[in-house]
Amino acid sequence: MLSLVSRDWWVYAVRGIAAILFGIMALIWPGPTLAVLVLLFGAYAFVDGVALLVALARGDVLARSHKWITGLMGALGIVVAIVTLVWPGMTALTLLYLVAIWAIAMGILQIAAAIEFRREINGEFFVVLGGIFSIVFGSLLVVFPGTGLLSLVWLVGFWAELFGFSSLGIAYRLHGIDRDLNKHSSARKLSSAA
Repeated sequence: MLSLVSRDWWVYAVRGIAAILFGIMALIWPGPTLAVLVLLFGAYAFVDGVALLVALARGDVLARSHKWITGLMGALGIVVAIVTLVWPGMTALTLLYLVAIWAIAMGILQIAAAIEFRREINGEFFVVLGGIFSIVFGSLLVVFPGTGLLSLVWLVGFWAELFGFSSLGIAYRLHGIDRDLNKHSSARKLSSAA
């Protein structure tokens, strides 16, 4: 089972890289208009959602064993992306609450997935960490909605960086497990052939 689970490392890598790139853009260009922020966030949410749904459609083990979580997270990402891209003229406050709700929901779902992961791999800490970052970020947006668009851009940027690096952490861990299992499998095949 561990061999099958470790093959799904690429999903976390794609999600992590997308979050980090989104965070870098938000931090480098904090003064863009709301439309640019909406487009950046919409693009990130879309990539994140599609990566999860592709994993589910491919039948990747983590996606298959957690169908409802993976499907819900993927669909939620795509729906949020569509809403943000179809209505880019939303006010900053509407965007703020949309991002907050999405971040809290993703964090809760990610922690639920981590609870399931603990049976299959060690290192679910990174999944929990990403979920906690998302919940804290979403909660801060709800509690302090009047901080202004520039603060939102910085918060979004920092959250995306933290979430992205935690996703890359779990991808690295899963990739290492996959690599080690493939080495052991190759060594056994060579031993049995000799």
